[in-house]
Amino acid sequence: MGNTNESSAHDEYTTKKLKRVLGKKELISMGLGQIIGSGVFSLTGVAIGFTGRSVVFAFLFGALFSLAVTVPSIFAGSAVRLRGGQYTMASLLLGERFSGFYIMIYIIGNISIGMYALSLADYLLALIPGIPRMPLAVIALTLFFVINLFGVKDAAFLQNILVIILALALAVFAALGVFHIEPGYFTNPNPPLFMGGWKGFCMAAIFTSFATTGGGNLVNFSGECKNPTKDVPFAIVLSTLLVTALYTVIGFVAAGVLPVEEVMYQPLSIAAKAFLPKMLYVFFVTGGALLALSTTLNATFGWVTKPVLQACVDGWFPKKLGTISEKYGTPYYLLILFYVVGLLPIVAGLDIDRIANMSMILMNITTFLIVVATARLPKLLPKAWEKSAFKISDGALKVICYFCGALLIFQNWLLLEDNTPEIIIGNIIFLAISFVFVVLRYRSGKVRVEVSWEDE
Repeated sequence: MGNTNESSAHDEYTTKKLKRVLGKKELISMGLGQIIGSGVFSLTGVAIGFTGRSVVFAFLFGALFSLAVTVPSIFAGSAVRLRGGQYTMASLLLGERFSGFYIMIYIIGNISIGMYALSLADYLLALIPGIPRMPLAVIALTLFFVINLFGVKDAAFLQNILVIILALALAVFAALGVFHIEPGYFTNPNPPLFMGGWKGFCMAAIFTSFATTGGGNLVNFSGECKNPTKDVPFAIVLSTLLVTALYTVIGFVAAGVLPVEEVMYQPLSIAAKAFLPKMLYVFFVTGGALLALSTTLNATFGWVTKPVLQACVDGWFPKKLGTISEKYGTPYYLLILFYVVGLLPIVAGLDIDRIANMSMILMNITTFLIVVATARLPKLLPKAWEKSAFKISDGALKVICYFCGALLIFQNWLLLEDNTPEIIIGNIIFLAISFVFVVLRYRSGKVRVEVSWEDE
């Protein structure tokens, strides 16, 4: 049976081996790079398709959904170092058996990696039409997989450079675009604001929220941070607020420079081409869209392995799967695992919106439980919580957690209504398989969960 006692074996094989090299600057850069590109370039057109010019409000409303997802990372990450990131958070808040269920959902939920690679390919095609889309996506996925084999510090250095160029390209789009908005943005009745009704608006908000939730993933770098309890929550909040403000302006431009029917379900390059001079358009697509999606892929490969690494330490998977390179400090087998996970939707030919739907439905189920359980932090970690820079009253914490939990339930209800029966059945089957796996693996006696959170 499982237990929470650490053994000598854990001293030989543990996430304590991760190199603590990341500071506030690197985390903010990773946060900005992770958020920008995961949605604004992939899903803005989809959101416009649901609600038209009201996408500008959808970005603001979607920030509430983003809050619901990041609340546990902000509060738990401010109290202790979470060496296994989101997996450790699940174990801390809901127990070791739930951590096994969480990690199974986590692995398949990250099929969104394939979405980023496909979006990157779409923007390359805007520059060089006629190139096969699937090989381009595979090449992009492979490139950032290889970069992250050589260590998180080198990946973070590359991220800093890419984010500076990216920010400049987005500033060009936003600053020039506002002067080319068609008259009557808020009054034109063809189509009217909220053209898809309340449901269409809520669906648009869900897709825009997918664009701003990446900041919470920074908690997966906790084991590699110099000062995680202060730097990780700060970077999550700052990067999320900055990107939400930027996205609102970009959504305003994207839906306003051309008729709605010309930009709905289309990449941002369509809107950009309408008002940017040729050289600036090329710069936007290369320095903006391509780098945005590149920074997302780069950051994702940097953090995505850490929860599964801790799960290997704890025995949910064979320990060999979590082997860390002595030279680079990277879990190369796990990087290969997520490379394959990202490859599957590309090879299967799934649409970007379907990939996003599948990813959000699965992850929202476990995230809901973690969000609600975050209200228990003051009881679980009383001393660490007292020292947290984000400490609030127990009552306020409960209100925030329960409200965010309700938002997640509402979000999943809308996603399920909008999905195909095949995807819904597939999700149910995978949930059942995950449950059976957890029961059998736990009864095998191979699960020995170490305490992977540290009071800083």
